[in-house]
Amino acid sequence: MAQQVGQAMGHEVKEYGVDVLLAPGMNIHRNPLGGRNFEYFSEDPVLSGHMAGAVVNGIESNGVGATIKHFVANSQETNRMSLDTIVSERALRELYLKGFRIAIEESDPWAVMSAYNLINGQKSSEHAGLLTDVLREEWGYQGLVMTDWFAGTDPALQLKAGNDLLMPGMAERTELLKTSIENGDITEQDIDINVTRIVDMILKTPSQNGYQYSNSPDLKKNAKIARDVAAEGVVLLKNENKALPLSSEIKSVGAFGVGSYAFIAGGVGSGDVNEAYTVSLVEGLKNANIKVDSELQGIYHSYREVEKAKLPEKDFFFALDAPIPEMPLDASLLSKVVERTDTGLITIGRNSGEFVDRYLDGDFYLTDAEKQMISQVSDAYHAADKKVIVVLNIGNVIEMLSWQNKPDAIVLPWQGGQEAGNALTDVLLGKVNPSGRLPTSFPVKYGDVPSSDPKLFPGKEEADADPIVIIGIEWGKPGTVWYEEGIFVGYRYYDTFNVDVAYPFGYGLSYTSFAITSPIEGKTIENSAEITIPVIVKNTGKTAGKQVVQLYVAPPQGNLPKPNKELKAFAKTKLLAPGESETLTLQVSRDRLASFYPEQDAWVLDKGIYTFAVATNINNVVLSGTLNVPQREITEKVKANLEPESPLVELSN
Repeated sequence: MAQQVGQAMGHEVKEYGVDVLLAPGMNIHRNPLGGRNFEYFSEDPVLSGHMAGAVVNGIESNGVGATIKHFVANSQETNRMSLDTIVSERALRELYLKGFRIAIEESDPWAVMSAYNLINGQKSSEHAGLLTDVLREEWGYQGLVMTDWFAGTDPALQLKAGNDLLMPGMAERTELLKTSIENGDITEQDIDINVTRIVDMILKTPSQNGYQYSNSPDLKKNAKIARDVAAEGVVLLKNENKALPLSSEIKSVGAFGVGSYAFIAGGVGSGDVNEAYTVSLVEGLKNANIKVDSELQGIYHSYREVEKAKLPEKDFFFALDAPIPEMPLDASLLSKVVERTDTGLITIGRNSGEFVDRYLDGDFYLTDAEKQMISQVSDAYHAADKKVIVVLNIGNVIEMLSWQNKPDAIVLPWQGGQEAGNALTDVLLGKVNPSGRLPTSFPVKYGDVPSSDPKLFPGKEEADADPIVIIGIEWGKPGTVWYEEGIFVGYRYYDTFNVDVAYPFGYGLSYTSFAITSPIEGKTIENSAEITIPVIVKNTGKTAGKQVVQLYVAPPQGNLPKPNKELKAFAKTKLLAPGESETLTLQVSRDRLASFYPEQDAWVLDKGIYTFAVATNINNVVLSGTLNVPQREITEKVKANLEPESPLVELSN
């Protein structure tokens, strides 16, 4: 489905006369306050890499280019133009670089975009160790590398490092480059290398080859894909007392929350999408002939118009609109709505985007007004023996434990694009059985996040330094952030250090049930270069549905601190009818079990027992087998040394 999305995107790119798409973004969800997490895939590099590779293959099947970004460790927005990321080489290679490597191995992105931030004191776009030694020589990447917009300060260093194209093009940098040539800091031969890559890409483009674009892509077909994919990605987090799917007896609903009437299709900034329209929850319900209480809807519409008029004008075209505060509920109105309707729906909305990271109060944590609304509506409907469902129209993680016991069901459709309301309604009514799974962990509280210390996120800015000013805009101050959690990001931390979460990585419920079996259960797995795990999934319930199977590997604990287990493969069944089975094949390269040892400049497969755990989420292992590696072996030597100058004291188990 990710490849289908890419195909639709690439089709529109080509038919609008564009040659290269500056997407997908695939940085790691290091911290839940990251402003652009909405457009990135996961806290896990394996999931990120496979998804990005599929999207790239889809885009480029149209003969246009894709750009994976931002290379690398661009995990926050605060001070990102000049932020120095202090990170160990092991964490870089095992987490932040790994997804990019997988995406490049599985696809052929025309371009890679280097990041704004510095890595251990060196600007990413001027970092030959990253752009030449790792990307080109270790991984064999042959495509073009471009800067993020206005990134870097030394054009000669950027080009010599392997950054071919300086975007968006600035007269003063052209002059600097001319001076560097005259001084002998960069040669014509150096520039020939960059120019060759640029020309190679140009020669592949539709515009260079005279393609007559229509300016009229098949938007109806792509809207169908958008609806199907949005429904497929809905995650059911809670479903008590058979609240969902809505029974055929449900004819009317009360839609609460300002977000019910204006869904957020996606975040803002460079990751924004110019969708033709956005179907809200109430529009989706009406399209399915579910009556929405009209008096309540009218009151919300009037309230929204009044509150929107109060919002300040944006001072920057990429800026995030201020959220509309939640409307206080009148007790008598609530009572009438409960009496007239069969169930209550509450929408909680969140948006974020480029340039600004999220806040704790009123963003990660719900506002007092939102919590009060959930309590009021839940109590009122429950008093009438009716059910309440909370919808999370969010692009990022929020706190849930303090209020999740109030509603009967919680549904997470994320920011589902232009067809979000229709797709969500398909799931609410049971036309689509929810099969989405969490690509990121939901912690109990922010203090449980391994990078919650302000030093670790968003870091420390140089208070006396002047702001970075480009094209007359201030872009934050120079600063430093320390990745002291090392490899223990997301579930790797929670699972290893036994920290409770509200909802674990990989979690998601279904309207049906499944049995999972495999011949590896309790057995020793053959020690081969490519390890294949067959898994049989049977629908044991009464409703057709899909199941996601996740394969985690628990390594032997050796000389390095290691996570309890890590995702290595995943697969999703087709739609299984009740009683139907399907065999999924999960494959893991034996080399991918190795850990990175910086002092040896090598990936090393430690000897010992590796447990292969088949699971439905990181906390729910259903069966396992073991692999015995009889002796320690080096699986790959690397060229680049990416260690920080001063040793980083990292979290260890």
